[in-house]
Amino acid sequence: MRVTGGHAPGRFPGQSLERDQAPGRRSAPIDPESEDLLALAVTGRQVIRVPRNGPLTRRTHVSPKDATSAGAGTPRTRRDRCPGALRPWPADDGLLVRLRLVGGRLPAGALRDVAAVAAEFGDGRVHVTGRANLQLRALPGRDGRLTPEALRAVEGTGLLPSPAHDLVRNIMASPCTGRTGGRADLRPLAAALDRLLCSDPGRAGLPGRFLFVLDDGRGDLLDRSCDLGLVALDARTGQLRVGDGWGPVVPLDDAPAAIVRLADAFLARRGDGPSAAWHVAELPDPLTDPAPPDPRLPDASPPLPYGPLAGGGRHAPVPDEGLDRPAAEALAEEALTAGGGGHGELVITPWRGVLVPGQAR
Repeated sequence: MRVTGGHAPGRFPGQSLERDQAPGRRSAPIDPESEDLLALAVTGRQVIRVPRNGPLTRRTHVSPKDATSAGAGTPRTRRDRCPGALRPWPADDGLLVRLRLVGGRLPAGALRDVAAVAAEFGDGRVHVTGRANLQLRALPGRDGRLTPEALRAVEGTGLLPSPAHDLVRNIMASPCTGRTGGRADLRPLAAALDRLLCSDPGRAGLPGRFLFVLDDGRGDLLDRSCDLGLVALDARTGQLRVGDGWGPVVPLDDAPAAIVRLADAFLARRGDGPSAAWHVAELPDPLTDPAPPDPRLPDASPPLPYGPLAGGGRHAPVPDEGLDRPAAEALAEEALTAGGGGHGELVITPWRGVLVPGQAR
């Protein structure tokens, strides 16, 4: 069921009551602080029951005084505990580490290195998440920290360009952007946004669940929840997403700075301590003047299917149990030897798959 509520049908930047699942609706294991867990976010006079990812299919209205009994996390009583390399999650089988990938982009060599870390220190598998990140499980540590040897190995993958900002580099982008389809190549925009986030020590204070979502105009991420984001309207402009609403239309070249300004405004307004907001939708007042959805916004498109892609390459599913070392090595080798525009780079997708480059058939 679509929610229109003042938004054009098919153009609501939303969320879903269901966990993210890959095409074919495969279930996937989640950790206690998974990006897919349901939560209740208080927004003004209502509580919106949402997961961390997916299209909003309906709203459940709960009065703020009922929020606690309904299981709401607002007012917050603790800081978020979303895991990273320097702040692992203590699971039953050892420490869980999440490695964030900007737009899901993953050099083939880095995948090999991550698989080697998993084989030497963890459960031997590389896991993927619904936000197109990587996870390693069963890593050794003490007092909630990796052992020095395991941490050095993780850092050696090259996937921690700014350790202080490890938890905040949560940037999703249309996986096929710049490769095939879409209205604009958002890879430079995503990279610029990442640089701006990492350029300011204060921005390391963003919550680990705070999410940026960039849709290149094909609509594949339009139904993904986000705190801040953008949808391309054409090759030069896009409309900002602000919480569960829309912001202004901006030139794509100016979008990273515009998004970071809003992130800074969120940091200034979210409060302090364990009761501080995790998400834009939890603020009592909007970050910017609400704007109507631009008529050029696309309709939401379905998940990218597994199999060969029209522009070359393929979308390979990742098993629920993750990739063992031979499987990861094979994907890396395939990317490195691919012709065309592969350049040895893979893309982890939000549908728990991997885009493997290749020539068009």
